[in-house]
Amino acid sequence: MTRKHLPGILAMAAIVLASNILVQFLFGQWLTWGAFTYPLAFLVTDVMNRLYGAPAARRVVFAGFVVGVICSLIGTQIMLTGDGYTYPAVTLRIAIGSGLAFLTAQLMDVAIFDRLRDGAWWRAPLASTLVGSALDTALFFGIAFSGAFGFVEPGNDVSWAQETLPLLGVGPIVPLWVSLGTADWLVKLALAVIALVPFRMIVSKALSRNAYV
Repeated sequence: MTRKHLPGILAMAAIVLASNILVQFLFGQWLTWGAFTYPLAFLVTDVMNRLYGAPAARRVVFAGFVVGVICSLIGTQIMLTGDGYTYPAVTLRIAIGSGLAFLTAQLMDVAIFDRLRDGAWWRAPLASTLVGSALDTALFFGIAFSGAFGFVEPGNDVSWAQETLPLLGVGPIVPLWVSLGTADWLVKLALAVIALVPFRMIVSKALSRNAYV
């Protein structure tokens, strides 16, 4: 790691930390505030990839992963009380789902971006973020809430997430966790497009500054 990688590492750590806090606060019926901060992790990864290459981007990803693991470990030790029950702020399934989803999706983002880096400027960040975001959502919500992964933490009752309701309140009947994941995925798709603007500005400014160094 060099000093030029430090801003990306600090930015990634701040995003992961903020997202772990903001995920506790609801935004509407289907989202949390963390859904709007977490996708910025892909922006940081892509900027580092464009400026310094895939190895540097992977270092940033691993830094974010370490911060996420620390947050999860702290969360599992914080006990909350409600409806007559005591439960951890972060369950084992959520911790595993969050960590595995982050690491897998971000490394996929790095690989796709690196493969497409010689194309049009927007293709690599857009394609890598779209694929990474979809993978992240599928892994996290599937591991954390679907019945298929109940063996991960048998004592954790997530039957509430498997209650069947119309998709986002208007579509076909699906488990609640599918609606939550769909809403999260749609936000990520929107932010993937919006993030092209700051990506272009940050990269152009950095390259211009380096040209005069």
